[in-house]
Order: sequence, then structure tokens, then C-alpha cells
Amino acid sequence: MDRLATRFAACKAQGRAALITFVTAGDPDVASTPVILDALVAGGADIIELGIPFTDPMADGPAIELANLRSLGSGTKTRDVFALAADFRARHPETPMILMGYANPMLARGSEWFADQCKAAGVDGVICVDIPPEEDAELGPALRTVSVHLVRLATPTTDAARLPAVLNGASGFLYHVAVAGITGKQQAAQANIEIAVDQLKAATDLPIAVGFGVRTPEQAAAIGRVADGVVVGSAIVDIVGSHGDAAGPFVQEFVASLSGALTTSIRETAA
Repeated sequence: MDRLATRFAACKAQGRAALITFVTAGDPDVASTPVILDALVAGGADIIELGIPFTDPMADGPAIELANLRSLGSGTKTRDVFALAADFRARHPETPMILMGYANPMLARGSEWFADQCKAAGVDGVICVDIPPEEDAELGPALRTVSVHLVRLATPTTDAARLPAVLNGASGFLYHVAVAGITGKQQAAQANIEIAVDQLKAATDLPIAVGFGVRTPEQAAAIGRVADGVVVGSAIVDIVGSHGDAAGPFVQEFVASLSGALTTSIRETAA
């Protein structure tokens, strides 16, 4: 079963974009993470991105950097990330989960080991920020062997000459990074997002999800009118940072506001 394809199709049938939410595994600690993941689902998240904590998250802004430090400081290991993923899969058999992170933790024990662990834990896809398409052989073949999606990133600087390389070997969905910068610090102009999504849709049949800098229901709703998915990360991570192991209800409330905005936005547009 391809949970990602099934979920995107279901959202499309409902006339709305998928809500994709990100949190860091082990933030504030491993014991609290299942509660936060359950809160994401209860709030209406369609797809979960679970961040693998890393000491040098080069694409991330202060919110997620601090989440990484909290997680690593509490002792989170890569094996804990897979245990959390497997536990999530047992509780939520139909909700897609993506692991997002950096090459070092993914390749430390070899790409085959990492891919096998993904498959065993019920992970649906992987986003590796710092392995470019030219280095696909480092991870891509191992993931494809076990039918785990490799989700690629496109950015505002991905031009028409570059895009075919990004799409070659990509699957699951294409993640459009809306800003030429780090997570959580700035938001792209809606007009620029719309132009980028139109260009990407002309080049691929993969669903297009847009993230980086999406912090409010209003922003999510606007992007959801044109994209297949909307990714929200830093705003949720900030809530975890503020409330720690008591963050669950606050996360659920915020995610519900995002989910509601996406649904209402599409209904108003269709009316």
C-alpha cells in the first residue's frame, strides 16, 4: 500500500491540500514524542514529517536548531527515531510518515541499513536535505529497493535546466522550498509561490508540497489554493519549545486551526 499516494488522492477528492506537519524526534525527549505525534494526527495533520536530530542542521533556522539540541541533549539516538516511527505506525496504520534530516545520521551505518530500518518501521519516505541529485547513489538505490520514497527538494533557484535532475528518481511528492533561506525565518510572496507551483506542475505529475516560512492558518490557506500540500514545521516546533512535555494540547489546537483553514479556504473558493 502506498500511503502517500492514497492520502494525497483522498485530500484531492475532498478539494483541499494535504496538511504536512513537522516535529523533531526526541523533542523535548523520547518519552514525550508519541504524545506530540498523536496530537498532530488528532489536530488533522494528513502527513507527518519526523525530523532526525542532528548537530548541524544547515537548512534550519533557530526554532528547529534548538529542537535538535533539546533532543540530542536528552539523549536521543537514531535507534530511538526508528522506535518512535514503528510505534507511530502501530497506532496510526494509515497516516504517512516521512523522515527528514541530513546525510550523516542516514549514512553512518550504510544506506542499506538505513533503508532496511525505514522499511521495518513503516516509514513511507525520506527527505535528505544535503544529498543532491548528483549524489543519488549514496541513498536513492537503497531506498528504492525497499519501496521507500525519496522526496526531493526544489527551491526558488531551481531553474528549468536544473529541474530534470531534481525530478529524476524523485517520488512520493516534490517539496518546494518557498524561500532561498532557512526554515521559519521568512515567507515567500504568494505570487512567487503560485508561479513556482505552476512551473513545477507543468514538469511533473508528482504532488507539489510547499513549505519553509508557513506559520499561520491564513498563509496555509493561501498556499493550499494552489499546492497539493502545505508543510508547517517551525511554528509547531516553537510550541513544543514553549510547553515541553505538556505541549500536546497546544500542538493539537494549532494544527486544528491549520487544518480548518485549508478546508474552509477550498470550500469558499469552490462556492
